[in-house]
Amino acid sequence: MPDLSPTPLARSILAEISAALARFCGVGEPAAIDLRSLPLSDHDRATLDAALGRGGVEAVVNAGGESELWETSYAGVWWTRHFDGAGRVVAERIEITAVPDMLPSHGSDILAAAERMRLDLQSTLPAGGQEELT
Repeated sequence: MPDLSPTPLARSILAEISAALARFCGVGEPAAIDLRSLPLSDHDRATLDAALGRGGVEAVVNAGGESELWETSYAGVWWTRHFDGAGRVVAERIEITAVPDMLPSHGSDILAAAERMRLDLQSTLPAGGQEELT
């Protein structure tokens, strides 16, 4: 079994996550750590993954390339990984928040969907029996 004891860099990142999670709990301030900007070794990444674990929520988003998001075993701590069209990791972050920025629908998208649904329903209702859809 490989040694997964945290390296100094992994321990520092875990301490930063812990402090950010405490701030989020206290004042609701979200935070993010850009893992691609750090000189992580494979051992650092493996120990972070082992230390944080996986929770029960995972998502795959296809918007401008595939993205994987999962909540770690610590609620409010999310690991997000974004890929380019060739499947290479182009962004990787730890986000401390209730819901990662990528998941909520944007207001303008919701408005457009509401209008599209209204029009779709109008076009499928029988003529003469249409109720005004608002």
